[in-house]
Amino acid sequence: MNSDQAAIVDAVTKRLTDEGRLIEAGWQTMRTLTLSPNAPDIQITEMRKAYFAGAQHLFASLMCIMGEDGGEPTAEDLHRLDLIDEELKGFVEELRREIGRPT
Repeated sequence: MNSDQAAIVDAVTKRLTDEGRLIEAGWQTMRTLTLSPNAPDIQITEMRKAYFAGAQHLFASLMCIMGEDGGEPTAEDLHRLDLIDEELKGFVEELRREIGRPT
């Protein structure tokens, strides 16, 4: 991503986040960076559903993990968050290798 693209992504992300649409901001960023401008509507629609489904799954899981005892996060809760972080970082590395981008 060049500096012009990064500036656009940052501006759109800030605006959508301020509107309560953080997930939409992430989707729009992913769409811009990964989909062809000529992508068929069905591909865009189905990928958006998949993106939001993943976000919803993660958020619901986090709420379950962090809300089990109703109190402050436990060491086990924090360990689970670390595992999620590691899994997502692994995914980013996988994508970088796929497109030939260094880490």
